[in-house]
Formats: sequence, C-alpha cells, structure tokens
Amino acid sequence: MNTDAAVELANWDSSKIRDKLRRDINDHVASVRAAKLSELTSSYEAKLNEALSGPVEALLDGANKETWPLIRKLLQRETESILSGLSTALPGFDMDEQTQKKTLTSLENHARGVVEGKAKEEAGRVLIRMKDRFSTLFNHDSESMPRVWTGKEDVRSITKTAHSAALKLLSVMAAIRLDDNVDNIENTLCSALLDTKGIASVTKWGSTTSDPLASSTWDKVPPNKILITPVQCKILWRQYRAETEYCVTQAISAQEANKRSNNWLPPPWAIVALIILGFNEFLTLLRNPLYVGIIFVGYLMLKALWVQLDISGEFSHGVLPGIISLSTKFIPTIMSLLKKLAEEGQAAANNNPQSTNASASKSLPNTSPPLLTASSTVTSSANGTKEE
Repeated sequence: MNTDAAVELANWDSSKIRDKLRRDINDHVASVRAAKLSELTSSYEAKLNEALSGPVEALLDGANKETWPLIRKLLQRETESILSGLSTALPGFDMDEQTQKKTLTSLENHARGVVEGKAKEEAGRVLIRMKDRFSTLFNHDSESMPRVWTGKEDVRSITKTAHSAALKLLSVMAAIRLDDNVDNIENTLCSALLDTKGIASVTKWGSTTSDPLASSTWDKVPPNKILITPVQCKILWRQYRAETEYCVTQAISAQEANKRSNNWLPPPWAIVALIILGFNEFLTLLRNPLYVGIIFVGYLMLKALWVQLDISGEFSHGVLPGIISLSTKFIPTIMSLLKKLAEEGQAAANNNPQSTNASASKSLPNTSPPLLTASSTVTSSANGTKEE
C-alpha cells in the first residue's frame, strides 16, 4: 500500500451513525420477532380451531341441558393445553412479561371467539335442527326403529314428547352460556309455547297476563350473548309447528287406515244374509237389486197370509189340528188376496182415465202400489177381525 494514498481524516462524530445502526438492527429484530410470533400464534390458533369447531358443532347438534357445561369444559381444557405450549415458546422471543400476558390473553379470547362463532352459525340453522329432532323422535321408537302406526300408539303423547325435545333445543341455542350464569330461558319457552292455553294465560279475574316472548332480550342474559331473541323464538316455533303438522296428520291417517284394514268382518246384516242365503246367493242379490224388491213384496204377502190365517192362533190348539185347519183355509185366503189385488188394480185404472196402454216394463211400477195397498188392507182387515 502506498503511504502517499492515505488520507488524513478529520475529527468525525460517529455516534449518530452508531445510533442509527442500532435502531435499524433493533427494528429488524422486532420485525423478525413479530413475524415469527405471528406465525407461532397463527399455528396455535389453527390448532384451537381444529380442537374446538368440530366438537362444539357436535355438542350443539345434540343440544340438551348438558350442552353448555360440556362446551365450557372443552373450551377450558383445549385453551389450557394451547396456552401451555405457547407459554413455553414465548421466552425464546425475549419479550417482557406484559407482552407475553397480552399474547396469551389474545389467544384465549380467540378460543372463546371460535366457540361463539360456531354457536352463532348453528343458531342460524336452529329450525332445521328442530325439525330433525322432531322427525327422529316422532318417527322412531325408543330403540331407534322406524315406527309403524298400527293404531295402538298414543299419537298425542308422542307428539308432545317430540315438541318438548325440539323446544329444549331452541332454548339451548337461544344464548351463549360460557360464563356459567343461570337463566330461565327454557322455563319461559315451555310455559309460553307448550301451554295448552296458549301464550296469554287467563287470570282468575278474567284478564290476561303479558306475553313473555314479546321482548328482544332475555332476563339475566347480557345482550351481546343473545343468539335468538324471544320474539324470534316465537316466530320460529310457529313456523316449526306449521311444518311438522303434516307428519302428525299422516300418522293419524295411517292409524285409521290400519284400523279399517284390520276390520275385515262385514256388517251384521251381511253376516245374517250370508248365513241364510249362502255366499253365491248373497253376491247374486247384490248384483241384481231387483231381487230385493221381489223379496220385499214376498215378505208383505207372507205377512198378510200370516195375519189372515192366524197361524199362531191355529197352532195354539195343537200341531195336527192347526195343519188341518190351515189346509182348509189356505186356498180361500189366497183367492181372497188375489181378488182384492185385482179390485185395487181396477180402481187405480178407473181413477186415471188419461192413462194409455203402456208396455209391460212400464206397467210394473204402476201395479206395485196397489199390491202393497191391497196387502196392507188385508192385514188391517185381519187385525180388525181378530180384535172383534
């Protein structure tokens, strides 16, 4: 090196340059630390999402009185596990205690946010969940077998049980309960929506109490923890009842149809006709209604002969004397009945001079009334003679 090339420096102040270099180094370190910390916290947040989303959704799907206590235990367990892992990793970032606490608190709030977000998401599908719960309980028995409506099932009791389960699901989804606070949402909904008297109950003075669901807040529940307001619950319940009424109607119709199919015996009069006539004759009678009229006319003739001959009176003196007496009176009685029928038919023809000679098929209905009248006249005259 040539000594002539050396430059004699002035008295420079390098403190500003050193400070700037120090600041640049610190800023770079802080930037790298923030990026690494953000990456670390993001990974732990992803673990929380995976650990909480699925189980919380499953617990809310099978909502019951133990749902929120189980969610609180799940949240506490998973949060403590994640925070423990993060607390072990934070000292390597050369952070002060306050910053570490802030980071842990942020992760804890994220865990609660995951649960609340999943609860809000499930609350938006509460109507579908209610209908699924009703369908499961209404259409399946206690052993989860499909229910067959044979007519022996108590549809009213089954329906009430299914409605009660759906209403409990609605009460579970109505608010977020991560702080273990006691509320009366379920009791309010049951008294307002399952009461047979309706929402407004009548007091002994005849007035009605106020509607407990005519509000936008729940008692003892912070507004920011409400998922479904009382008014919304009332609307959802009305829609739910309208959409499940068809299942109840179908079940009742199936029971009635089953009862009708099991009631295979014919009516009593048909059984008597089958016994007297036989199956083939009974079917013939049903296919030819004209035979019914002939049988009816024959019945009237037999009744007139019974009264005219006084058969019961003749046989009161003995069987043989009765038969002998009837044999002597039978032919004259038949002739007398035919004579009266002819006289009634002639009288009806004389009273209708404008009638023309009709065909035999049209004259049959005109002869029936005289026949019936004659038989009635004979019966009446016989009753009068007997009384004398």
